[in-house]
Amino acid sequence: MDSARIVGLFRFPVKGLSPEPLQETTLEPGESISGDRRYAIALGTTKFNPDAPEHLDKTGFLMLMRDERLAALASFFDEASQTLVLMRGNGLAIKACLTNFEAREHMEKFFEHFMGDPESGRPRIVDAPGHSFSDSRHKYVSIINLETLRDLSARTGRPIESLRFRGNIYVDGWPAWAELDLVGKEMAIGDARLSVAAPIERCAATNVNPLTAERDMNIPKDLTSLYGHAVMGVYASVTTGGAITLGDTVTVD
Repeated sequence: MDSARIVGLFRFPVKGLSPEPLQETTLEPGESISGDRRYAIALGTTKFNPDAPEHLDKTGFLMLMRDERLAALASFFDEASQTLVLMRGNGLAIKACLTNFEAREHMEKFFEHFMGDPESGRPRIVDAPGHSFSDSRHKYVSIINLETLRDLSARTGRPIESLRFRGNIYVDGWPAWAELDLVGKEMAIGDARLSVAAPIERCAATNVNPLTAERDMNIPKDLTSLYGHAVMGVYASVTTGGAITLGDTVTVD
């Protein structure tokens, strides 16, 4: 199989909010990308214990599958100060340090008014050391093949924004759908090695346009009708740690 190249590298500091582009990151064995889905915005009715964190279904948090208006917010996270900045349109919506109790409460009140859902109570910003609020129970890195996305776009007859799929690593150079043949195989990126674990089943979150915050497609339906499945991308687990950089070559054993 031909080698590919990393053309996009992202993490999502807060589950459901916009991505942070990266130039480089260091992968650790058995871990997701550092800082990915570190925080989440839990519904007021969701019970999460930071002292004993466990995987919870994504429906217990604000997330695009149900809450498409989240895409109207552009988020920026400063790791050094643990400060989250939210922009709406061209203006500042709110800025708060998530390790400061009062600032965090102020951010939670913002989401309460922004979402306008009194039945689920005031949202709570949650986190726990070493915990990732990924949709998967396992700590994976998600990989999207851009040629596969181009194939879907050609068949649907319209451009499809790659960030609909909220991947960590976007690669170019593989044939369309070749990534599905990699399950059970290993790949190398720089000094890091990853084992491809499973295809990624897609949900209604991909229907939300990340540029307009509108539900303007039905991606799972399109995938199923065109290909007989609702898969886009693969999950991989890190087996050997190492630094990876935008532009790095991805080779498969």
